[in-house]
Amino acid sequence: MRFAFFGSSLVSSYWNGACTYYRGLLRCLYARGHELTFYEPIAYERQQHRDIEDPAYARVVVYPADTEAQVLRALESARGTADIVVKCSGVGVHDELLEAGVLDLNAPVSIFWDVDAPATLARMEADPADPLREHVASYDLVLTYGGGQPVVRRYRALGARDCVPVYNALDPTTHHPVAPRKDLGADLAFLGNRLPDREARVEEFFFRAVGLLPERRFLLGGSGWEDRVREPNLRYLGHVTTREHNALNCSPLSVLNVSRESMAANGFSPPTRIFEAAGASACVITDAWEGVETFLTPGEEVLVAHDGAEVAEVLEQLDAPRARRIGAAARARILEAHTYAHRAAQVEAILAGAPA
Repeated sequence: MRFAFFGSSLVSSYWNGACTYYRGLLRCLYARGHELTFYEPIAYERQQHRDIEDPAYARVVVYPADTEAQVLRALESARGTADIVVKCSGVGVHDELLEAGVLDLNAPVSIFWDVDAPATLARMEADPADPLREHVASYDLVLTYGGGQPVVRRYRALGARDCVPVYNALDPTTHHPVAPRKDLGADLAFLGNRLPDREARVEEFFFRAVGLLPERRFLLGGSGWEDRVREPNLRYLGHVTTREHNALNCSPLSVLNVSRESMAANGFSPPTRIFEAAGASACVITDAWEGVETFLTPGEEVLVAHDGAEVAEVLEQLDAPRARRIGAAARARILEAHTYAHRAAQVEAILAGAPA
């Protein structure tokens, strides 16, 4: 089948948390014989910070998006070229135009693929005039990268013909164990951009633990934290490219996951970070959210904390042998059931109408 995706970016992870999701999924769809084109706008300096060249598994079309006319030209160039046209959420520019324009292409199958479903749903439910509400029922299918049955029920209540979660996963060709680096040694590392619906939780789960354990060493990666780093036991790395993810996962004693507020409230929304870190055999400490046991067993494959004090307590009790055992068990579980090869097979089954 021929797919055309309209998304944020495939070639740059800069201010683009869904990037590795797109890469892993498209790579595995290509391996199963599908043709893929990814349309991405020139926006947010992503092209200046690209971290891969155009991949062999997809044709990348980078289009100017300063005006609606430019976006419409990009849409029109996709007409008649794909069996399945996908509008991904969170492109960041002209999303409303793209949501309607993808449907106007009249492709055999049109999909709305929501990579931030809890936030999208909260927005639509709060605003009856939200433009996406009138289009949801026109898409043949809504796919999400998380959310479980709560998201499915909410999308169907808004008129979606069907909604199926296709969860984040691991691409073992890009995220895997590597030799630890001394310059990235620490007791706990957190990687995440500074976002409005995550900041308060990062303050609680990460910065509070930093303050409670002044003798421990911490690392912080991600964009936007420059004016927040004050603690002497905390080192700030800034934006960390995907090429550096493995080293950052493999060098500290443990890594922390902090979910965005909307995803934690909804549950069943494991971020890409968990799969990437587990794929590198990292010992993951995660904030608590409903459904975590669906993906990793607490206490054996992941450590769970309910607040910053518990993060500090878990870290105080964690030694290197236990961290290695947890990391190895997590990697084995993810490879068994949660790779993008599994997700690509699921997408095929969904599109074929089979139980997925």
